[in-house]
Amino acid sequence: MEKLIITAAITGSRITRETTPYIPITPEEIIQSAFECWEAGASVVHIHVRDPDTGLGTQDLDLFRQVVEPLREKTDLILCLTTSGIPGRNLPIEERLAPLELKPELASFDAGSINLGGSVFVNSPEFLERAARKMKNMGVKPELEIFDLGMIITCLRMRDEGKLDEPLHFQFVLGTPWGAPASPRSFLHLHEYIPVNSTWSVIGIGKGHLPMSMMALVMGGHIRVGMEDNIYYSKGVLAKTNAQFVERIVRITGEYGRGIATPDEARRILRIT
Repeated sequence: MEKLIITAAITGSRITRETTPYIPITPEEIIQSAFECWEAGASVVHIHVRDPDTGLGTQDLDLFRQVVEPLREKTDLILCLTTSGIPGRNLPIEERLAPLELKPELASFDAGSINLGGSVFVNSPEFLERAARKMKNMGVKPELEIFDLGMIITCLRMRDEGKLDEPLHFQFVLGTPWGAPASPRSFLHLHEYIPVNSTWSVIGIGKGHLPMSMMALVMGGHIRVGMEDNIYYSKGVLAKTNAQFVERIVRITGEYGRGIATPDEARRILRIT
């Protein structure tokens, strides 16, 4: 079984200080949180940045640069930059794709539209085509975010059309209010449809975080944790840092007997060149 890749999703785009005082907002806070996760055992960090005036997500290239450059200088982390903006706000395509100019090794690729955040998170065929083309041209590996079965079918069709290159890397996002539930039955159904040479990771939103992490651990997949997906460390107890989630997975994985991948080992597993 391959070593486990841990991804830390540092901040997301919507969670405010009113919801939890511990969410990283400023570039300095995002950098520090990512650094702590790297020290704890994460090999990938999933990065959003926040508008300093509103505190909400933005695709501002300069803010991404303020986070990306120090992390590249101080760590060997794999950086996965978001192309989603604020789901449901549906920013213009060019704005969503702006972070690709920094040539991250990974970038999110939300593989279809879905009800999310009280609105429709639109990932139109035009967006998917342009995102796939730009990622391919810039040597960025798409992280295929999957909320339901139709999104897998879309990715497989785009692969067959030559728009996505194998081996594909899937990130299952389970437990959103309108997507596939964070349950073993749901996950196993989705897992049946991905190609055998794929790599995959799983997100369990909220209370689904730990159960889905354990599914990935025993099935040979990989795990994403962090405050973007879950602000509670345990029932009713807010997490104070993203590193807490990483440390718990490292501890459990050690007891299970599966190794934790370093960033360079994760690059090999994901076939990032």
